Amino acid sequence: MAKKLAFDRVLFTVVVLLVTLGLVMIYSASAAQARGQALNPYLLRQGVLAAVGFALMLGVMHVDYRRLREPVVVWGLLLGVVGLLVLVLLGPELNATRRWLFLGGFTFQPSELAKLALVVYLAYQLEKKADRVSTSELLLPAALVTGLLAGLILLEPDLGTAVLLVATAGTMLFLAGLAWRRILVAVAVLAPLGALAIAAAPYRRQRLLAFLDPEKDPLGSGFQVLQSLIAVGSGGLLGRGPGESLQKLYFLPYPFTDFIYAIVAEELGFLGALGVLLLFAVLLWRGVRAGLAAPDAFGRHLAWGLTAVLVLQALINMSVVLGLFPTKGMPLPFLSYGGSSILVTLLLCGVLLNLSQHA
Repeated sequence: MAKKLAFDRVLFTVVVLLVTLGLVMIYSASAAQARGQALNPYLLRQGVLAAVGFALMLGVMHVDYRRLREPVVVWGLLLGVVGLLVLVLLGPELNATRRWLFLGGFTFQPSELAKLALVVYLAYQLEKKADRVSTSELLLPAALVTGLLAGLILLEPDLGTAVLLVATAGTMLFLAGLAWRRILVAVAVLAPLGALAIAAAPYRRQRLLAFLDPEKDPLGSGFQVLQSLIAVGSGGLLGRGPGESLQKLYFLPYPFTDFIYAIVAEELGFLGALGVLLLFAVLLWRGVRAGLAAPDAFGRHLAWGLTAVLVLQALINMSVVLGLFPTKGMPLPFLSYGGSSILVTLLLCGVLLNLSQHA
């Protein structure tokens, strides 16, 4: 049994800072939508769910991460998530998509839980087949499970999360020592599939064209990214000041969800936006460190996989806001408004913090 150590206080502090900043920015970015109400309903809901998420995180911190590699847990989690992803496709539409399960007055996105299920499964397989990383004995089941989860999520449709799962799987396999020729083959296969997924949906084609030239349709497909860039640019070095954003006043769509980073840049300036980026860089450092210090291969791959999910999602979201990536509906971890996102994000952090107690 590995010796128990104190949890990573640096990582814990980063999580607290990001969640706190997220609540402050949600309060500010949703001010126009909440005008006239005694309490800001967006802040209230996110605050309650963040408190539940912290309780969940603290609970998971005290459950040995090695329980996750028990076959009944690995397969139970995977099959449970697949069942939820199928169930959500049979449910009602919301905003022309089927991404949510409706539970009374609450909604939940199973695709968020798919991130944990995939990382746990791949870490389990990588530990069992550490000497066969580049063989079909590992790659075939890894590709099938990743493809199944990503495919079901793509049907919702949610291309962004599907891409995130594939990128996370690729990162974990690469860090485990996957041969370069296998990586090139995977890229050669996935590139045309990605192009086909974009070509098959008119709105995806519009987003790609808007990414390439947003000013061609400034009041249509290019509107969101242009308003985001206006928010980022108008922030300057120090920002307009907390609560002083103009773009949140019905100019920038979804200012407190997927594009909250633009409001951060507008109100807190370049330094504030850079500070958020640096916090994610510290999270990356501590996650990699937790993996390096893990007492077994499962813990190492688990830590790196969870870190990859959080950091890759943050980088994709920030890239969209800055016009470096086509628009897609993906929240910024910790900061964006959304119950499923904050709950699962803090759950992943709880596992990471538990890992940090072992060496």
